[in-house]
Amino acid sequence: MPFYVNTQKPDSSREIARLLGKCIKRHKRDWTEIVFLCIGSDRVTGDCLGPYVGYRLSQHQLPGIFVYGTLNQPVHAVNLSDITDFISRNHPFALVIAIDASLGDERHLGYVTIGNGSLYPGAAVQKDLPPVGDIYITGIVNIAGILEYLTLQTTRLSTVITLADTIAQGILGNFI
Repeated sequence: MPFYVNTQKPDSSREIARLLGKCIKRHKRDWTEIVFLCIGSDRVTGDCLGPYVGYRLSQHQLPGIFVYGTLNQPVHAVNLSDITDFISRNHPFALVIAIDASLGDERHLGYVTIGNGSLYPGAAVQKDLPPVGDIYITGIVNIAGILEYLTLQTTRLSTVITLADTIAQGILGNFI
């Protein structure tokens, strides 16, 4: 069951930190490190949420925490399989937290969802990609409906940055 966080509320990053901590504690598998898999493309405004969060997280050196997917080295549909194979080989005991942009209902625009389970990248634009992650975090950047790819291209950058900054602050609230 996903948790929804309204990023327009003043304590939203603290709420994200709390809910992420709750998801991590409820995760039963033994893990020795955490991998943040930040998915998206820096070439589409609505899809750059993951790489921007990855960029923000990569500015901090945190022991036992690894970040894949940044503005300079995005993880997207073309290289997702290679990166997930790399993570499986090099981080076999990692808890993988997948982060991506999503489309949703108008009432949830600007919300973050957090939950245990896998993320289905590319689902909004009908891409058939494998599920990834043990925990997911999504930022609802725009409204789902028709012409999803065009919707992502015309998404406001301010919405994406607000969501990404709040997500990054919430994540860092657990580890700094």
